Amino acid sequence: MSAEAVGRYMPDIITLDDLAAMISADTHGRRYETSPGGALFVVPPPDSLHAKIASRLVAWLLTAGLSVDQVLQVAGIRIPGPAGDGGRIPDVTVWSRPPIDAVWLPVTDLLLVVEIVSPGSEAIDQGVKVYEYAMAGIPRYWTVSRDAAQTVTMYRLGADGVYEVEAKRPLAWLLQTKAADQQRGL
Repeated sequence: MSAEAVGRYMPDIITLDDLAAMISADTHGRRYETSPGGALFVVPPPDSLHAKIASRLVAWLLTAGLSVDQVLQVAGIRIPGPAGDGGRIPDVTVWSRPPIDAVWLPVTDLLLVVEIVSPGSEAIDQGVKVYEYAMAGIPRYWTVSRDAAQTVTMYRLGADGVYEVEAKRPLAWLLQTKAADQQRGL
């Protein structure tokens, strides 16, 4: 299908319901997200390295005593904005208590969002989402780079509502620490 054909049927404003329908209809595993400003992002399906990193993080978080209902992979979250809500699908989320069952979860009780940076998503994960997640009031945001060390950049929301880089550590170092120690900071 050509871009012209897709554009012809694209609604003027993409709602979260529209976004959910697009995700449901896609047979190629792409992720569709929107910013609170209404920008549509289409991301290719993650590769096996991406999946391994996410699985390692989830297993590590579960060893900290979090329940499987508090640590979710690829759960849609509603990002509030003045022009309308956006929808993001982080790689891993950690909740203070199990969230409600919904397609787009409110950020209430959301403690941590983790994005694994894929080729082509660097600007979004390390720029746009840093701003959006801070504006949504999410206390912590981590990115995992695809460099040799798989560097984890840990952001903490400051009193001014802006993320500050709290630490940068290799993923291997993080996974060898006690998750309970890291969880205390969540």
